[in-house]
Amino acid sequence: MADEIADLLPDEPLPIRLMNTVWADRDGRHDDLATAAGLRRWLAGAGFEPAPKADLAAFVRLRDALRRIAAHVTADSRERAASAMADLDAAIAELNSVAVARTPVLVRRDTGLVLDWETTARGAEHALAAIGLAAAHLFTGEAATTLRACYGPGCVLYFRKDHSRREWCSSGCGNRARAARHYERHRAGKST
Repeated sequence: MADEIADLLPDEPLPIRLMNTVWADRDGRHDDLATAAGLRRWLAGAGFEPAPKADLAAFVRLRDALRRIAAHVTADSRERAASAMADLDAAIAELNSVAVARTPVLVRRDTGLVLDWETTARGAEHALAAIGLAAAHLFTGEAATTLRACYGPGCVLYFRKDHSRREWCSSGCGNRARAARHYERHRAGKST
């Protein structure tokens, strides 16, 4: 996938999409943000303006912070999915440092007064701030109750449980989990 990013689960909110730039398959663990070109492709795919001088390290730090906070919120015990940022307080501080660039302002619209979020940041900094603020909302209140770690075999992704029966990030992970359970039951039955 040298020329494109995986962009797994593209219907998920932006913070989850950023967290899912770390993913795994049979060949191992992959990082869509391993290069500046990968970051530019991800930003474009996420709907942000081109950012030729985007700070790759800042996006990786934010992604690692989000994965660490998500692990805390979901009680994620998957070793393979562990964030490079081990300290929860450092992860929260990183998230706050980018989210603070967005300020709540009261705006008059045709439908009445609404609270909107304003920023003076542009380009990549705007993307960091927007994702940071969206993540703060995702990790708090009712939204936090829908965040899940996928426990499909070998999976390292996060997803939003948007249906009461949804247990995995994708049908592929669900199929692998069911096949693994079936194999375990039959293997256990043969050993008795």
